[in-house]
Amino acid sequence: MSRRLRFLRFARVGTLAAAAFFPLACSQSVTRIDPNTVTDLSGRWNDTDSRLVANELISSSLTQPWLRRHTESSGGEAPVVIVGSFRNNTMEHIAVNTFIKDLERAYINSGAVRVVASPDEREEIRDERRDQQENARADTRARLAQETGARYMLQGTIEAIEDREGRERVVYYQVDATLVDLQSNERVWAGQKQIKKVITQARVRM
Repeated sequence: MSRRLRFLRFARVGTLAAAAFFPLACSQSVTRIDPNTVTDLSGRWNDTDSRLVANELISSSLTQPWLRRHTESSGGEAPVVIVGSFRNNTMEHIAVNTFIKDLERAYINSGAVRVVASPDEREEIRDERRDQQENARADTRARLAQETGARYMLQGTIEAIEDREGRERVVYYQVDATLVDLQSNERVWAGQKQIKKVITQARVRM
């Protein structure tokens, strides 16, 4: 058998072996779990942190005097709130939009306030409203200039401090939120929530 033929046969056997091994090397297991299950694999900010912080901040804000004062001065009407921006001042990627949606959801589900759409959402809604003026039946059109204006805006920041020593790492998150009266620029409520995590790396066995 020529050297070239032996080489081609050897290459073919090697290719077949690699092809047989490749699916095993790249296989993975996927398990579906309850979305509310607490999972903390890396120690970074995650969906559980977002949901818990949002719920606690909103619960705290609804127990403060600003809500009672508004209700008394407005004849019992629920205040109208818009959730503004939350700046991520940490060094890691945080899904801020998810956090904002968690805040909105907590406000809406409380039943104590009314929440209006964000600026981006309003633009899409306004486009639809304008389109209806030309293309929808008169009795089904959403009327122009009938939007509910927000009286208060919720804004805030997300900060993080990390400390590391040996195999241990401590991550401290601080979320500050402020509710501002859009008419007077008065800060009617300020809240804060902290999370502290200790992450311990396993020893590498040799």
